Amino acid sequence: MFEAPSLLFAAAGLAVFAAALLPRLLVRAPVSMPMVFLAAGAVIFALADTLPDPDPVAHSAATLHLSEICVIVSLMGAGLALDRPLGFRRWATTWRLLGIAMPLSLLGAALLGWSVLGLSAAGAVLVAAALAPTDPVLASEVQVGEPSESQEDLEGEDEVRFGLTSEAGLNDGLAFPFVYLAIALSVVGTAPGAWLPHFLSVDVAWRIAVGCLAGVLVGLLLRRLFFRSRLDSVRTTAQTEGFVALAATFLTYGLTEMVEGYGFIAVFVCAVTIRAGERVHGAHGVLHSYIEQLERLLTVVVLVLLGGAVARGLLAGLSWREVLVAAAFLLLVRPLAGWISLLGGRTGPWERGVLAFFGVRGIGSIYYLAYALSEGEFAAEDQALWRIVGLVVVGSVLLHGVTAGPVIAALDRARERKAREETGSEEAAPRTAI
Repeated sequence: MFEAPSLLFAAAGLAVFAAALLPRLLVRAPVSMPMVFLAAGAVIFALADTLPDPDPVAHSAATLHLSEICVIVSLMGAGLALDRPLGFRRWATTWRLLGIAMPLSLLGAALLGWSVLGLSAAGAVLVAAALAPTDPVLASEVQVGEPSESQEDLEGEDEVRFGLTSEAGLNDGLAFPFVYLAIALSVVGTAPGAWLPHFLSVDVAWRIAVGCLAGVLVGLLLRRLFFRSRLDSVRTTAQTEGFVALAATFLTYGLTEMVEGYGFIAVFVCAVTIRAGERVHGAHGVLHSYIEQLERLLTVVVLVLLGGAVARGLLAGLSWREVLVAAAFLLLVRPLAGWISLLGGRTGPWERGVLAFFGVRGIGSIYYLAYALSEGEFAAEDQALWRIVGLVVVGSVLLHGVTAGPVIAALDRARERKAREETGSEEAAPRTAI
């Protein structure tokens, strides 16, 4: 009979090996790496009853910090990968998704939680805050790839990949005010005078401003060290040792959280600021490659544990109302909100549909829920909250995992055809709207 420690080591080795191979093997296939590891976790924990129970309620602190690290690492990778310079017009798709789609998604999810599931006001707001942001971790199939290292390639980002990556980079931080609002409602009640002043002045204005400012300042400092330091050893280390990207991630996040800012915003802004200093420098590829590998490893761990939690009863007691709400959010609320937000923008109808549909839910949702449950008073609803959030995350992994490869491949082919029709050239224009 195999002992649990040896079984865990063998399983860990296989999981890491698979994490290295699967992204290439599954490219364009109707199966994603998150689907594989979610299923693997469910099977492993269902068969190996000697393994500890990965219940996120019982192990709330571990769930909180593991998902937190996974998200901030992913945000650094997303920011480093973006080729497009920051600008109001250039990022118009991003601003539309953040300013229109996200509030509509928040409103839709909150109404579903309150009216259909019968959650309290605090619980409904928490569900909305956890589910509204597009996840930066599990959306790799529909996000930009490696940072470009030549001036000619900087125009290579198509609107879909750029929009989903930039949205995921910023909306995780912008969801946090509503997490704090849910916590406040659970503690002080729903009377506006008890929570509104603090919500507007601190949770919205102060924390967002500090997150943006801290990200810019730390990013400026680090990019000066990375690219313009007078010490050759400092420049060489920063440009050849990818793990300094992890140092930048933790430093930015820690300093921002110390002054009560949103660390998620700060990490993404820091990464974008570093990238802006030397847009085609080879160091960006080194930093991004390290972060991507670390993100993949952390994602495997979280997904295996999530699959195990599902197998061990995370969704026990699931009702048809919860299934209905999860399906409505994934198939109606986010797609409609995304479509409305992009009307009149720079995207064509096909791109608009893909951007609206692929609002992937994942590790960020787990973090927000774990954080709120650790700070607020949701004891009467914690199991129900975990069921609905867990169901939406699992549903997103399956739904978007099956469709991402084929849909993105079809979109690329359509864009290439239109570019050839318009220019007569065999080379496609990646940013041709379709």
